[in-house]
Amino acid sequence: MDAFTTQQTTELVSRIGGKKAHQRLDKLFWNAFMTGPLLGFGCAVTISTQTAPWYQENAPGLICTIGALLFPIGLVMIVLSGSDLFTSNIMFMSVAFLHRRIGILDLLKNWIISFLGNLAGMLFFMAIVTGYGGVFEEEAYKLETINFADMKAVTPSWIQIMLRGIGANWLVCFAVYISISSREIVSKITAIWWPTATFVALALDHCIANMFFIPIGIWNGAPNITVGYYIWKSMIPSVIGNIIGGGIFVGAAYWYLYLTGEGSVNIDFNIGSLESAMEAGGPMEGEQQQQSVNDRTAANGHASHNGSIIEGQEPPELPHSGGYMSSGIGRELSAGMYAKRKGAPNEKETPV
Repeated sequence: MDAFTTQQTTELVSRIGGKKAHQRLDKLFWNAFMTGPLLGFGCAVTISTQTAPWYQENAPGLICTIGALLFPIGLVMIVLSGSDLFTSNIMFMSVAFLHRRIGILDLLKNWIISFLGNLAGMLFFMAIVTGYGGVFEEEAYKLETINFADMKAVTPSWIQIMLRGIGANWLVCFAVYISISSREIVSKITAIWWPTATFVALALDHCIANMFFIPIGIWNGAPNITVGYYIWKSMIPSVIGNIIGGGIFVGAAYWYLYLTGEGSVNIDFNIGSLESAMEAGGPMEGEQQQQSVNDRTAANGHASHNGSIIEGQEPPELPHSGGYMSSGIGRELSAGMYAKRKGAPNEKETPV
C-alpha cells in the first residue's frame, strides 16, 4: 500500500491547518466563495436525479442512493482544487490548534470567514445559476426542491438535525482525511467518494450542502419555511453538529491517537518508500515503530543497497515505474514554517 501512514496523515492535517492559518483573509474568503458553487453542482445533480416520482413512491431508498452516488462530484472538485470548505476546515484547524501550531483566534478567524464565504458562494450559485437560470423551473423539479427542503428543515426536530450533523461531518472529514493519505489522484477520488455518498444516502445534515437544498426550496415557494425558520431550525443545529463531528470525532480523536506524546513526525514525500507502505494498524510510538522496522531489517540480514538486486533483506524502497519525485504540495508542507509547532523545542527533522 503506497500511502501515508495514519500518523503521517494526521501530521499532514496539522500542517495543512497551520498553512491555512497563514492565508491572507481576502484570499481565504474568495477561495471559500468559489467552494460554494463547486459543492452546489453536486447538490443540484442530486436534486435532479431524485426528481423521479415513481421511484419516490415505490423505491425511495434506491433513488436516494443513486442520487447520493453522484453528490461526491462536488467534494472531489473541492479537495483537488484546494478550495476552503468550512466543514473540512473544522478538522484541519482543530488538529492544528490541538497540536499547538495555531492559536484560538486563528481557528475562529478561519472558521468564520470560510463559513461566510461558503454561504455567499452557495447562495450566488443557487440564485444565479439554478434560480434565474431556470434549472428547476419545471413543475416536477419545483415539487422535488420543496419536498427536499421540508425533509431537511421541517420534518426532523432541532436535536435530530444536530445529531445528523455530527454524522454528516464525521463522514465528510473522514473522506478528506483518507484522501490526504493517498498519494495519487485516482486513490484520492476513490477515498472521497464512498464516505461522502454514505452521508447523503443516510440523509444526514451538512450545513454547507443545506445552504443549497433549503434556499432553493424557499426560492421555489416552500410554504412552511422562511429565512428565519431555516437559520434557527436547520443552520444552527447542523453547524453545531458538524463542529462536533469533524472537530471531535475526527480531528481530536486522531490527534490524540497519533500525535500526543510524539516528537516530530517524519514524512517521506518520495514515491515508493517502504516506510509509507508499512502501516502499524493502530496508534504506536514513533520510536517503537522505527525499532520494529530496524528489528525486521536486522533479522533479514545486512546488505548494502546499490540500486540493483538486494539479497538477504527487504528492499528499503518499493519498486515503482518512475523515478524519485516529490510533489509541490509535498515540498511546501515539509517546509519549516508548517512543520514546527508553537512552543515546541527545535527538533532536527529528517530532510525531505
